[in-house]
Amino acid sequence: MANVAKKVSWSGRDRDDDEDGRAGETTPLLNGTGPGAAGSGRQLTPSSFLRIGQLSNVDLNEDIHELETEVPRQRPNEIPHNEKLLSLKYESLDYDNSENQLFLEEERRINHAAFRTVEIKRWVICAMIGILTGLVACFIDIVVENLAGLKYRVVKDNIDKFTAKGGLSFSLLLWATLNASVVMVGSLIVAFIEPVAAGSGIPQIKCYLNGVKIPHVVRLKTLVIKVCGVILSVVGGLAVGKEGPMIHSGSVIAAGISQGRSTSLKRDFKIFEYFRRDTEKRDFVSAGAAAGVSAAFGAPVGGVLFSLEEGASFWNQFLTWRIFFASMISTFTLNSVLSVYHGNAWDLSSPGLINFGRFDSEKMGYTIQEIPIFIFMGVVGGILGALFNALNYWLTMFRIRYIHRPCLQVVEAMLVAAVTATVGFVMIYCSRDCQPIQGSSVAYPLQLFCADGEYNSMATAFFNTPEKSVVNLFHDPPGSYNPMTLGMFTLMYFFLACWTYGLTVSAGVFIPSLLIGAAWGRLFGISLSYLTKGSIWADPGKYALMGAAAQLGGIVRMTLSLTVIMMEATGNVTYGFPIMLVLMTAKIVGDYFVEGLYDMHIQLQSVPFLHWEAPVTSHSLTAREVMSTPVTCLRRIERVGTVVDILSDTSSNHNGFPVVESNPDTTQVAGLRGLILRSQLIVLLKHKVFVERANLNLVQRRLKLKDFRDAYPRFPPIQSIHVSQDERECMIDLSEFMNPSPYTVPQEASLPRVFKLFRALGLRHLVVVDNRNEVVGMVTRKDLARYRLGKEGLEELSLAQT
Repeated sequence: MANVAKKVSWSGRDRDDDEDGRAGETTPLLNGTGPGAAGSGRQLTPSSFLRIGQLSNVDLNEDIHELETEVPRQRPNEIPHNEKLLSLKYESLDYDNSENQLFLEEERRINHAAFRTVEIKRWVICAMIGILTGLVACFIDIVVENLAGLKYRVVKDNIDKFTAKGGLSFSLLLWATLNASVVMVGSLIVAFIEPVAAGSGIPQIKCYLNGVKIPHVVRLKTLVIKVCGVILSVVGGLAVGKEGPMIHSGSVIAAGISQGRSTSLKRDFKIFEYFRRDTEKRDFVSAGAAAGVSAAFGAPVGGVLFSLEEGASFWNQFLTWRIFFASMISTFTLNSVLSVYHGNAWDLSSPGLINFGRFDSEKMGYTIQEIPIFIFMGVVGGILGALFNALNYWLTMFRIRYIHRPCLQVVEAMLVAAVTATVGFVMIYCSRDCQPIQGSSVAYPLQLFCADGEYNSMATAFFNTPEKSVVNLFHDPPGSYNPMTLGMFTLMYFFLACWTYGLTVSAGVFIPSLLIGAAWGRLFGISLSYLTKGSIWADPGKYALMGAAAQLGGIVRMTLSLTVIMMEATGNVTYGFPIMLVLMTAKIVGDYFVEGLYDMHIQLQSVPFLHWEAPVTSHSLTAREVMSTPVTCLRRIERVGTVVDILSDTSSNHNGFPVVESNPDTTQVAGLRGLILRSQLIVLLKHKVFVERANLNLVQRRLKLKDFRDAYPRFPPIQSIHVSQDERECMIDLSEFMNPSPYTVPQEASLPRVFKLFRALGLRHLVVVDNRNEVVGMVTRKDLARYRLGKEGLEELSLAQT
């Protein structure tokens, strides 16, 4: 491995410590030949499988002590980046409950009535998630509508004034300055306050639901920055949508409500304490993501399917029903509030942030001979989507290498905003496509050089929020757009949207994709109408819808959920079959060239993401070859000093420790007795749950599960816990706190079998044992995510602290 390094972008700035208090993320540079590159091609010797009470010699993170003594070095102009890396800074979530004695005692105490109460609380939380997500969506929509309307009115009046007396360059300057200044504010808050709020947030939520802990991703601060950022980036005229970020916003709302407290505000409401664990939190986050989709598109069923297809690793029938409930409440809340806002309180006609409008199936039905045409559109969408993703991939690589300083990221966002305004202005200025105002539904008609009673058709595409432009392309009558106008708009907007995705602003890619597709789809419909001498079935609006579906499917590669979202947003089941055909074709064609946009960004961030299945050619690998060794084990009754030393060791940030039965006075090893987590050990040390060596028969201080839940999710770092020299000689009995029945596999188990067990149960640690039940290794998420199918077959990624 060459000299490799990478910027930390999803988990905040380089200087941030991990949530567990580890300082392993503080190294912006990494020499791949050092200990950070551990994990590629390890030599296993039987004697190195197990160390009891000793520190592991697998250096998974760079040692920080050396860095502390160095003079702080300047950030380099270029950060070399290698995508064939897997980052060690991402930890896993504990989806599997630790069934220790405390947990079992509490569960036995809970009677049927108490279980009913817990179930009712789950439904109450889902209702609250739906209501709050709907209200946040309303807030975003109303603020964007008013601010964007104000901006467009100011610019329109200015253009009208200067068209009459000359000097339109002032109008261009005003438009570009307004855009750049609004986007500057939106980019500043993201770059300097919470970088994880950048983009749509869908890749991060996908990772969270997959079981990866992305630091800061579901914090209140992230929500506030996300909402403000998305308002500013849409008002700033960027080629973005406000729908994608709703999914992230819904997830943050769900994570906050389900815990009954805010760690950011340091307020604990003492409610919902039972749900303070990763298992419950992750289920509620999937409900929040679904409620976000539902609020964005008015598609509750699409929201449920989105959570199922893109997110949750674990699923059951009760979860489906609760998520659907949250989605329905979200849509209803948004609908009610927006109806009151628009002045027609009893007319629930705004089910989502974007409403594609009614498609009349009598006028716009389809015939059997059109199906090959739709499939061809799917092929075009797949190719254009693959091109979009490939361009965005190289652009993101360039950003990681060169635009890694926050100030540069803000400058780039301002540049894109100014260029977007300039391109829009120049294209409106050069366009001679004039249409009569009579009977049109244009919000801000620009006359420019058109005759009286006419407006510039190019201006309706650029001089509007992207959502309104999409609806116009779907429903404007035939003849509203010149083919040249649509062709130029598609070309320019394609490159603008590609440049915009990945900027340090909160923004989604759904609406720009739909807009690009609707433009070329309408152009395709006009061409067909021309070729068939104006045949009744060649309606441009229908082909705009198919083009939009093909383009979005080609970029994000969603199939099931996107088909239902498009059907619900159009309010027409008739188009279900052609939309499904178009999306399937776009996905198959796009996957042939390059992977989907979200998966690509997950891969670029080196996240240990586990797909549904192990790589198809991995049957030859066994648990012995993929496991991490040697394993740091603890005795059932262990010396406090040993525990503190193991937790304090910066060269091996292990989070799970097998507990073995062994006499403290001998070195003889016995079999596996259980598994204990770093977080549990820290709580035990904090509460000083130990006794002196001479009094081993004394009863230790009793702890309750509440003590562990109160510390969740930000467990204190080991450095903050003071243990005196006398206390180091005390003994700690782990029997009551360890999980006595951890999942184990024999060392001969194949990789697909290990993968299936790990992925389906949402594990964080899987202990590998030999035929005598002695620990020989440990399989974690990174050990499995290292193997993936490349162009030349199965390839192994290197591990690095990036």
